[in-house]
Amino acid sequence: MRARWLMVVVAVMATLAGAARAFDRGQYDNVPADIRAWFKSVVSPSGMPCCDIADGHRTSYDRRDGAYWVPIEGLWWQVPERAVIRNQGNPVGEAVVWYVNQRGSIVINCFVPADAV
Repeated sequence: MRARWLMVVVAVMATLAGAARAFDRGQYDNVPADIRAWFKSVVSPSGMPCCDIADGHRTSYDRRDGAYWVPIEGLWWQVPERAVIRNQGNPVGEAVVWYVNQRGSIVINCFVPADAV
């Protein structure tokens, strides 16, 4: 139980660290209100908010042996199953990945495939 609690604390800290680097400097002013609302409402399967429009990255992706893979900073990373969101739709029509770079290690918090329902 203690190990699980520690994992939750680490996940929250990683999310907060990533959110601290995201800025809205007006570059999202032309995004329709419904798209903005969707980005703000997306929640991971574990119940953690994925953050906001500034944190989500539109991306291509690949399926390999039943798993999703996404290119991040020039390398392909496997999306952990805990991050795949299938039940919140996808109004942008492209896959979106939320991740943080922690000292060269990519932590994928959320991923919505292009065809999410």
